[in-house]
Amino acid sequence: MKRLFLVCLGILCFSTSCETSQQILQNLPAVAGQPTSTQIAAGLKEALTIGTQNGTNRLSAVNGFFANAALKILMPPEAQKVESTLRNLGMGSVVDKAILSMNRGAEEAAKSATPIFVNAIKQMSITDAIGILRGGNNAATNYFKQKTTADLTNAFKPVIAEALKKVDATKYWGDVFSLYNKFSSTPVNTDLSAYVTEKAIAGIYVEVAAEEAKIRQDPAARVTDLLKTVFGSTLAQTSNK
Repeated sequence: MKRLFLVCLGILCFSTSCETSQQILQNLPAVAGQPTSTQIAAGLKEALTIGTQNGTNRLSAVNGFFANAALKILMPPEAQKVESTLRNLGMGSVVDKAILSMNRGAEEAAKSATPIFVNAIKQMSITDAIGILRGGNNAATNYFKQKTTADLTNAFKPVIAEALKKVDATKYWGDVFSLYNKFSSTPVNTDLSAYVTEKAIAGIYVEVAAEEAKIRQDPAARVTDLLKTVFGSTLAQTSNK
């Protein structure tokens, strides 16, 4: 076994072909009872794709955000004083419309989130996948967040902005702060699109993380043979912490 390992190592170090080390690793013999590196990568990508689709489908439905107590988008912390003041002045309906519109905007934008996530998932390397499989319950989701949040934000914000415009959220937001600024010496200026984008993406990650944990821990959630092979392996089971 040691000799085989040294031979493989030598191939990786001295191969002069156009094949990359990752491609060579991909073709190495599998350890008995364990999925191959190719299966691990494919399994992780499939798990993230399924999790993303399930999560975004729930959140893109009517009231996906608004009726979810944990993910409902409320006024940002810096605007809570604004909200309280307006409600005390009898303008609660304006605030309520703004909150509803923010959540409707997030729900609308969530409809286009899956392709963005799937495109990012395709970039995952075999090395990344092996490390993720050996991580904890949220390892894949955390990796996904670390590697793609900036790109997702850049791609997602225009969708959010358009969605907010479509449901008049920016109008209601403007109404809220126009009214508040009449009674305040310190006007508030908040980027609504950026705020809702951040909250919407965070909500999606919460749902994806729940799906990932389910696939790792619940055999019934492994709906394909590949998921059963990868997440049912000893490597995966002993790595869930």
